[in-house]
Amino acid sequence: MRITTLDDLQAVKAEGLRLTYPEKIKIMVGMATCGISAGGDKVYQTLADKIAELGLDVALEITGCIGFCQREPLVDVVYPDKGRLSYQRMTPDKAAALVEAIKENQIYPENLLCRFDREELLIDGQFKVYGNSHPAEWPAEVPLYQEVPFFKKQVKIALRNCGFINPERIEEYIGRGGYQALYKVLKEMTPEEVIATVKDSGIRGRGGAGFPTGLKWEFCYKNPGEVKYVICNADEGDPGAFMDRGILEGDPHAVLEGMAIGAYAVGAKEGYIYCRAEYPLALKRLEKAIQQAEDYGLLGDNIFGTDFSFRLKIREGAGAFVCGEETALIASIEGKVGEPRPRPPFPAQSGLWGKPTIINNVKTWSHIAPIIARGSQWYASLGTERSKGTTVFALVGKVVDAGLVEIPLGTTLREMIFDIGGGIAGNKEFKAVQTGGPSGGCIPAEYLDTPVEYETLGALGSIMGSGGMIVMDERDCMVNVAKYFLDFTKEESCGKCTPCREGTLRLMEILERITEGQGQLETIKDASLCGLGQTAPNPVLTTVKYFRDEYEAHITQKKCPAKVCKALITFRVDEEKCNGCGRCRLVCPVEAIVGAKKEVHRIIQEKCIKCGTCYDRCKFDAIIVE
Repeated sequence: MRITTLDDLQAVKAEGLRLTYPEKIKIMVGMATCGISAGGDKVYQTLADKIAELGLDVALEITGCIGFCQREPLVDVVYPDKGRLSYQRMTPDKAAALVEAIKENQIYPENLLCRFDREELLIDGQFKVYGNSHPAEWPAEVPLYQEVPFFKKQVKIALRNCGFINPERIEEYIGRGGYQALYKVLKEMTPEEVIATVKDSGIRGRGGAGFPTGLKWEFCYKNPGEVKYVICNADEGDPGAFMDRGILEGDPHAVLEGMAIGAYAVGAKEGYIYCRAEYPLALKRLEKAIQQAEDYGLLGDNIFGTDFSFRLKIREGAGAFVCGEETALIASIEGKVGEPRPRPPFPAQSGLWGKPTIINNVKTWSHIAPIIARGSQWYASLGTERSKGTTVFALVGKVVDAGLVEIPLGTTLREMIFDIGGGIAGNKEFKAVQTGGPSGGCIPAEYLDTPVEYETLGALGSIMGSGGMIVMDERDCMVNVAKYFLDFTKEESCGKCTPCREGTLRLMEILERITEGQGQLETIKDASLCGLGQTAPNPVLTTVKYFRDEYEAHITQKKCPAKVCKALITFRVDEEKCNGCGRCRLVCPVEAIVGAKKEVHRIIQEKCIKCGTCYDRCKFDAIIVE
């Protein structure tokens, strides 16, 4: 079927709603990368087998990541006209018991996380939850979605459909308002009006420096030329970052619709999605989404019966971090070595094959359709005066609940880490948070009440970046942390310009000397062709600024306060606490621990490789690190 009219679109929307909310019980399993790695595929197979064994008329579907990665595998049971129960940390055995309970028309009580009473559909696929519609027999202690701390302060726009639809079924995306914005643009708006709407919304690029999206589009629109391009930068390579992956795996059509709208606005007929090859599931779902959109006539020639045509192609990146920089990415698509080039000219002037090109990342593109559907004023009402809307973070590290989080800009770091993330795991003390990927800075506890905005993070020496947020606790050595991130940027430098190629190496040598007890008090500066080299020293500069005492301890006292740097620590046995159980001796990989059973053990320092295995395994706190 080819969709050309509003009636056609509404007919598919009705089918999508029927699939999303069928007139029978539906079970949904989180089958993004995080869910599968936690065992979601095994849970799904158990559910399928048990449903078949019992002959139940139950729909079983996959869905993307709802963001609560720490609680995967997640399984939801959707009851017709009633609501939905969400189960956490499911296992195959619990999945089988869940199906048995459904057969007996009972509520399965174990592993309940929350309930979604009902979703009120809006034109852009947003939803809100309201109460008093759940069956009386549902356990009262199971909180509503909006009462779960992890979700309570989130506002989902980019993630609006993730965890709610089958990402491999375009009808469900359309059922929640998908492609309505594209229809509106092609039937009711001029390119100038689209650009004005995006400009007025105040949205800034959700990666890098946060350049105003509408202004970038306007530059491209005003540059003459019959051929123009749009590109989606999905080359997500920051350590601990999975924001783009989560969206592509959970809601690929959000990106496709946004790109089609952007192409119409600037006058492009062709676009590319540059996605790293390390995301096989995202690539699979992207390919399927593009094919489905083409089958319905939502990509390709004469979309919605208009004279607008737009085609999308996928290009796989080979894992070079520097190709996340827009000019290096363009070079890679062109078949050249992925290296940055000087700017100007900017891609909006001369980009892919020398033609005007706009590049935005996954998160930016996924915001476009809701902005068009609900208007610029709605979007601009979210966030702060200088940073509008919402943004997506991968909240990871030493937090209780790691996951994918979407918050209005202006939310504080404290709210992110302690309210949404549940605080520091193991009741440890918060030490620092690193934002913006390997080029970001480390922010200490005294700035926890800082609102998350482009300017406020920049003032602290960090950046928003693409949306990584890594939390550290008292056990982390900040010198070692800076060394880790600098090692990453050193290895990922393309080597084209001397300041980056040599500067990151020299910085790394300095940090290696410090962590090995050979450091001297020095100062450093940088200059580089692209953002990788220009921002590579940020982790070093911020840790020196905020944790100078740790550097001085490494240099002057030859000690690592966090007891992490191997060259500066020693493991020994506390004779008063050791009862000779032999556990440490048995797990030592180099046989550096000696002692008879029920006698005090001893560590041979010459053989000890300081792996910490004995410390981790001792149940009596008899291993001391000095």
